[in-house]
Amino acid sequence: MKVITRTGQLDMGMPTGVGLGSFDGLHIGHMALIGTLIGECRLNGLASVVYTFRKHPDNILRKSLVNPLITSIDQKTRILEAHDIDWLFYQDFDEDFSRLSPEAFVKDILVDGLNMKLAVVGFNYRFGYMGKGDSEFMKRLGDRYGFRVIVIPPVRVKSEVVSSTLIRQYIGKGKMERVFQLLGRHFSLKGTVVDGRRMGRTLGFPTANIIADPGMVVPANGVYITKTFLNGRWMNSVTNVGYAPTVRGTEGRFSIETHILDYHEDLYGSEIEVCFIKKLRGEKRFESVEALKKQIREDIESAARYWEVYR
Repeated sequence: MKVITRTGQLDMGMPTGVGLGSFDGLHIGHMALIGTLIGECRLNGLASVVYTFRKHPDNILRKSLVNPLITSIDQKTRILEAHDIDWLFYQDFDEDFSRLSPEAFVKDILVDGLNMKLAVVGFNYRFGYMGKGDSEFMKRLGDRYGFRVIVIPPVRVKSEVVSSTLIRQYIGKGKMERVFQLLGRHFSLKGTVVDGRRMGRTLGFPTANIIADPGMVVPANGVYITKTFLNGRWMNSVTNVGYAPTVRGTEGRFSIETHILDYHEDLYGSEIEVCFIKKLRGEKRFESVEALKKQIREDIESAARYWEVYR
């Protein structure tokens, strides 16, 4: 898979099929679209292109963080690299680009720029200035400019239509098992381990403290069973998201702190990825540090029991 940021970087010798969307999260609905794109391109001798954006369009148009991301650019690229996509096109969405009419976007970018012969879109896909273009208009443009359009119907899980908005809501509630069902994988956050409060080590449970990208959605405050990717492998862990209200002097200091089971080496400066599996409990203030230590031991034991099934 080759990553490009402008049409001139794509080999125009071969017509393309293009999957269109923001694809934040690359959830099971998105992957149904991409699977259709790959299959149809193979069948019809087309190069497959996933066309998406570096930043969520709503965050540019409204000039504020409206939709925190489920996947970073690096995560999105890595996930798509595992599939047989020929090209991944990251469009820089700015105000000038947002003013393109729906027809100009299709003709200038997709038809003339990418030699598109197939467009694959979701049922609720919108494009062009003010989102005036929809899947029905895309079909009419296909008739005009000579490309086929496939519209992917909504994907439902237990009567709910899978969407990035719905997944953000479940992440924000800490319902990680439901997030797994909708994403088709566990939600994760990457970050570099920074020097934190060192309270975990003081309590006897050393933790790796990461700062999440401010553009990423963060799970609800609480304690989670997690997996942590470190030194090329996934390791069992427990992660606290929140403000550690029991520890004096930490008021108002948000942190994501991960205790990796049976691991005691210094991690400062290391890049890790924390995969959120299941919420154990909400954040709470304990009557004493000893009561907190007792609860942490119980949390670790609960996580260890969870992983027993895989031994």
